Amino acid sequence: MVKPLAPFLAASAVIDSNHPAVQQLAIAVRQRHDIDTMQLAYNAVRDRYPHSMDIDAKEISVSASDVLRHGHGICFAKSHLLAAVLRACGIATGLCYQKLGDGERTYLHALNAVWLRDHERWIRLDARGNKPGVDAGFSIDTERLAFPIRPDRGERDFEEIHDRPLPSTLAALRASRTVAELARRLPSDMDGADRRQAASAHFYLADTVAIPEATGLAVGRRAVRCRS
Repeated sequence: MVKPLAPFLAASAVIDSNHPAVQQLAIAVRQRHDIDTMQLAYNAVRDRYPHSMDIDAKEISVSASDVLRHGHGICFAKSHLLAAVLRACGIATGLCYQKLGDGERTYLHALNAVWLRDHERWIRLDARGNKPGVDAGFSIDTERLAFPIRPDRGERDFEEIHDRPLPSTLAALRASRTVAELARRLPSDMDGADRRQAASAHFYLADTVAIPEATGLAVGRRAVRCRS
């Protein structure tokens, strides 16, 4: 195991991979091969547990086990759940973030980075949950994320892969009493504490481009480097 991967396998209060409910889901999705486990876990988190705002839910899910208990969560909480389930299966999993915009404001969005042990690289997966206009999927080759980045709207990918949630996202979750209140509290960008955490990251995403010969079209892919 790559030494810096240990934190991406650890349990915490939020990524509570040692919780009985999380362990039960991990048992249900665990397969002989990691790739099959990843896909089953991803599909379960994406499809069984809707995004709270898509169903006008009120309860706030913070931890992985909260999502299982409430039956829903926003992107932050669902990324905690996918990380917890895969860590419970012995698969190193981290958190990634994007800054998105709706034309009026920007806000942070969470997704996951999962370590492909056989390939010694990370892939990003977005288990936010699909809806009209959002069609994320499992792929180990070309990313199928929920939200392609639109730089003209101030959107961006953050390159770091985190072993724990950003402080600003936890603060918003814990300070909100309802999902409607949470929607108003969503961080618009990384704050100082987030940037300090990002500065200590061991892994980050670096853009590369692959051009399929059959189409001649440029397809964005991700390579991952390790900071020493």
